[in-house]
Amino acid sequence: MQTITDLNSHSDNAVAQHLSRLLADSYTLYLKTQNYHWNVTGPLFCSLHALFEEHYTDLAAAVDEIAERIRALGVPAPGSYSEFAELTRIEEASGNESATDMIQALLQGQETISATTKSALQVASDLGDEPSADLLTQRLQRHEKNAWMLRSMLVA
Repeated sequence: MQTITDLNSHSDNAVAQHLSRLLADSYTLYLKTQNYHWNVTGPLFCSLHALFEEHYTDLAAAVDEIAERIRALGVPAPGSYSEFAELTRIEEASGNESATDMIQALLQGQETISATTKSALQVASDLGDEPSADLLTQRLQRHEKNAWMLRSMLVA
């Protein structure tokens, strides 16, 4: 079994680059979800306020885990808004959207992160980086579940 110390710096950097994109997507979705938590209105307020809090709390923990994994690979983790803006594929939000538009936007964000995670997982698996692959598998399961929950709220 290959350990992280068996990986070369090129492999470490390849995994870290993918994890950095995931970190940026996760942090941006965290901010968006917290924004919606603060600003959601309407008849679904109580349920959405609670769901959004659950999601942003999970994302807050995830960004720490992802950043620490990047550091364990010996690479500096991005940590500024400008770095995240450069790396992320998640769009920011105003917080003035309707509750339905918020759900749709967060669903799209969860799906985007799932795609980012799958890409990173493939690289980590191909390079034999099992700790990163494990982290990514756990994150993928969480984002797919969150997407399912959000998608279910949009079904009429």
